[in-house]
Amino acid sequence: MARPDKVRVAIVGLGFGAEFVPIYQGHPHAEMYAICQRSEEKLNQLGDALGVSTRYTSFDNVLADPNVDAVHINTPIPDHAPQSLAALKAGKHVACTVPMATTIDECRALVEAQRASGKNYMMMETVVYSREYLFVKQLYESGELGRIQFLRGSHQQEMGGWPGYWEGLPPMHYATHCVSPCLDLPGKMAESVVCHGSGRIDDKLTGKYGSPFAIETATLTLRDSDLCAEVTRSLFNIARQYRESFDVYCDKVSFEWSQIEHEPLVLHRGETPERVTAPDFAERLPDAIRRFTTKGVYDAQETQHLSFTQGSGHGGSHPHLAHEFIMSIIEARAPRPDAATSANWTMTGICAHMSAMKGGQRVDIPQF
Repeated sequence: MARPDKVRVAIVGLGFGAEFVPIYQGHPHAEMYAICQRSEEKLNQLGDALGVSTRYTSFDNVLADPNVDAVHINTPIPDHAPQSLAALKAGKHVACTVPMATTIDECRALVEAQRASGKNYMMMETVVYSREYLFVKQLYESGELGRIQFLRGSHQQEMGGWPGYWEGLPPMHYATHCVSPCLDLPGKMAESVVCHGSGRIDDKLTGKYGSPFAIETATLTLRDSDLCAEVTRSLFNIARQYRESFDVYCDKVSFEWSQIEHEPLVLHRGETPERVTAPDFAERLPDAIRRFTTKGVYDAQETQHLSFTQGSGHGGSHPHLAHEFIMSIIEARAPRPDAATSANWTMTGICAHMSAMKGGQRVDIPQF
């Protein structure tokens, strides 16, 4: 079968999802075909503003449209797994914002559905396409850092004011932003996890998910590796500026994230620190979408999505994510991360929370 020259994309969910519409519109191998939003008023407002004529208020109708090659899902967390599963079974390629799912069974079902369908599944993890991560990955692959000895990820965020389904969410159920760099850089899967919860969130927040902890901190063992990693996550009742970060300790040069947003990163050459700024990697992208590494995409009212504002633009990752998804389809190859990797990154957090609720008991992470 001849490879397609254009991938017709439908974006589902137009809060965070609206950030990607102009990126797909500019990509030489994508057709920004359709948008889907439950609110017809918002759907038409954004469709008019962004110039997308095919519009749906029903996800089922998106899947029934034979012109849709791929769906990019940006809906609330509880919808990620069922919608991704339905899309794969409908024969669509799937990109989905994080996390992949909220249970191990959902992760397993998605990996099996991807393999059965032959379609691509990609969890759209921003950190491993951020300029900071691409900078460190380049240094590591060049040999400059030397041997990795330890990795640490930390994602601290105050979710007050976000939609109600976030209230009381177990911190590690949304851990892929700090898990992914610790696993992707050495190219390993997490094998087991020990996690401890610390502190308590407000009583009014604990009822929905039964999770009491203000912070969860986990130690991961990596499969077929002498490495371990540490990840820390918080969502409520912690006084801290937003920080989505990772550190990499190596025998030649180590990397540490800045403590305060917009301050320089640090490379430690032996015992000598050097303040550095990660370069932009827009040259890796098609000309028409390079500007999106440094410029946000806004909705019709010119307001940024809260995740984009808090996350300092997600490190310029959005066009890299869209490019990888589209090109994996065009080139008939697995995306990075593929379904099995996405499941491992997601289940690391799921199993970490299980460990915390069991007082720090070691939990093995299922391998698909």
